[in-house]
Amino acid sequence: MFDHASAVDLARAQFGFTISFHFIFPAFSIGLASFLLVLEALWLKTGNDTYLVLFKYWLKIFAIAFGMGVVSGIVMAYQFGTNWAVFSDKAGPVVGPLMAYEVLTAFFLEAGFLGVMLFGLERVGKKLHFTATFAVAAGTFISAFWIIVVNSWMQTPQGYAINPQGQFVPADWLAIIFNPSMPYRLVHTVLGAYLTTAFVVGGVGGWHLLRERSHKEGPSEGTRVMFSMAMWMAAIVAPIQILAGHTQGTNTLAYQPAKIAAMEGNFTSHPNGAPLTVVGIPDQKAGVMRHAIEIPKLGSLVLKGSMNAPIDGLDKFSRADWPQVYILFWTFRVMVGIGVGMFGLGLWSLVARASGKLYGWPWLHRAAVLMGPTGFVAVIAGWMTTEVGRQPFTVYHLLRTAQSVSPLQAPAVAASLIAFIVVYFFVFGAGTLFILRLMGHSPHPGEKGPDEDQVTRTAGLTPVHQTHGDAIMNPAE
Repeated sequence: MFDHASAVDLARAQFGFTISFHFIFPAFSIGLASFLLVLEALWLKTGNDTYLVLFKYWLKIFAIAFGMGVVSGIVMAYQFGTNWAVFSDKAGPVVGPLMAYEVLTAFFLEAGFLGVMLFGLERVGKKLHFTATFAVAAGTFISAFWIIVVNSWMQTPQGYAINPQGQFVPADWLAIIFNPSMPYRLVHTVLGAYLTTAFVVGGVGGWHLLRERSHKEGPSEGTRVMFSMAMWMAAIVAPIQILAGHTQGTNTLAYQPAKIAAMEGNFTSHPNGAPLTVVGIPDQKAGVMRHAIEIPKLGSLVLKGSMNAPIDGLDKFSRADWPQVYILFWTFRVMVGIGVGMFGLGLWSLVARASGKLYGWPWLHRAAVLMGPTGFVAVIAGWMTTEVGRQPFTVYHLLRTAQSVSPLQAPAVAASLIAFIVVYFFVFGAGTLFILRLMGHSPHPGEKGPDEDQVTRTAGLTPVHQTHGDAIMNPAE
């Protein structure tokens, strides 16, 4: 199966596979934690129990997604030691403390309050429970901050020195943390997480609107509220995300021009204005774009604000430093295409809302269902665009990928890769199916939280309302 692949290729494939699986869970839980915070705040402010019903409905789904995100992320830490030991040795003095900051400031915060958030609604006061929900939502954002700092430093490294052992060592922590691409990457990633959650919620809402339209009393209030909130999010955040993506693109042009050349499919430089290539088939070996459909001058206008601005192509860079153009070219277009689709659905929902048909337009609901999982596709495509574009370096222009891998034989890496594929599809596939099962039930009055069907106390005095009265009142029986 992997007979012709090198140890480096297999190690990259293994890390790419595991991080792709992992990435969809944080992308979902970051947005869902904030959605839960908004729902609880609206419930406390208005007293409308519909928000409480939705909170309990999505809280169970959040618990499963959060758990799978934590478990799938632990595996990658081991890979740094097994497959990428040289990278860990060279970059560890910078990357290690940043990852430790994530654990100390984010993971401890999430872990400390997650139990109260999941199981404390009926046990602690409303203010304390809301504080716990806020802490978990803040923790997911802080976690994203540190991970993006690490990744951005690998893309645009600064604030480091190199010691006699050839290791990157910190010289200026503020320069490391606030490296040139970090703010753009953080905004784009977090907005992507919010949109991913919004479209999942909108897809579930659209699904139940289609199912409940034949009901005598019409769709439930919970279904209508979550669909409405998701469509507001799509209408407001999707255009902001397009702007954020554009600013990240101009930042990438400034610091990683070879990546932009590959994303745009520019094998040759354009001194008098570059076209925008809509589609085409990159031929990296020949260094040409085949069957291209181009819009003249538009590439320069988008990237530099002038139709005649010069744009460097890949011919300005050594072939040894080229990323994989075919993958980069198409993953970028998948991400952009989905972003445009999200923007279009947001506009459609505004038209439906203005005409009073938000809950009575089945084609809009079908489109929302179809678009439900696209956020996951977009964030993975965007991540591949970023990471494949950084190749062939792990630390851009400083440490090559081939120089970062552990001295392993290809069969050993292939065996562990196959094991990961089997275990991941079995374990996380089961979790995903359970989430889909929970989503298959519409939110309804009396919605139960994660623990309301059973007694959970295992020590200490059990509250009377959780006991079986007869047994406690007369234990001799």
